[in-house]
Amino acid sequence: MTHSFDTPTGHDQHGRYPEATTVDDFRRNLAAVQARIEAACRRVDRDPATVRLLPVSKTKPEASLRLAHAAGCRMLGENKVQEAQRKWEAMQDLADLQWSVIGHLQTNKAKQVARFASEFQALDSLRVAQALERRLQIEGRSLDVFVQINTSGEASKYGLAPEDAPAFIDALPAFPALRVRGLMTLAVFSSEAERVRRCFIALRQLRDRLRQHAPAGMSLDDLSMGMSGDFEIAIEEGATVVRVGQAIFGARPLPDSHYWPDAAGSVLSSG
Repeated sequence: MTHSFDTPTGHDQHGRYPEATTVDDFRRNLAAVQARIEAACRRVDRDPATVRLLPVSKTKPEASLRLAHAAGCRMLGENKVQEAQRKWEAMQDLADLQWSVIGHLQTNKAKQVARFASEFQALDSLRVAQALERRLQIEGRSLDVFVQINTSGEASKYGLAPEDAPAFIDALPAFPALRVRGLMTLAVFSSEAERVRRCFIALRQLRDRLRQHAPAGMSLDDLSMGMSGDFEIAIEEGATVVRVGQAIFGARPLPDSHYWPDAAGSVLSSG
């Protein structure tokens, strides 16, 4: 499935997306992103229904999230557990709104995630798996999870090294409250599309290898990869979930690079 498309990244286009301030703005932005998803699917002969759009609402105020919900968003992605929990508590009146936690999780925050999240996309440690399992059992809940893989090899990024993934996947049936859906990655933050594409190809190829020996009942169907600046490339390489924030909500106050891993290791999985 390797393609020679010259699909560019949008990583150098901070400020391209104006702030969405009305329900109509959100409807328009969602339709525009959906059109881009459909165009990317057409290029590789994929059914657009096989790609799920996860709107990423991190750093955005509750009022914006309510507008997004009114425009049809039923699951929102958040990076930081405290921010996500605060929003969940404030928006309990929206009974059909679900939450996906897409950022790194420390074991001491597992309790909160087990309470409110429907999905966790950054599983990369058995200690976190254990902590989530224990809390989910107490809550009587289960949780969809994605295993985060570091496909760029950058020391500042979270995620398992690809070579550590098989043993990690093999250990997960010990945690029955965790429903393993697939793999997640953050591509290298670069305006060079080929470097970005290589990260997505690596995740798909790893998933295909893992599938051959996956524990019984674990399908690993999903690949969560691609954000506002590179989701079309991700779709060309097999993404089934794309995490899109700025193209829906509008630009964040600071350029993407601020939210990106740096040498000091302050990591946020951007959307």
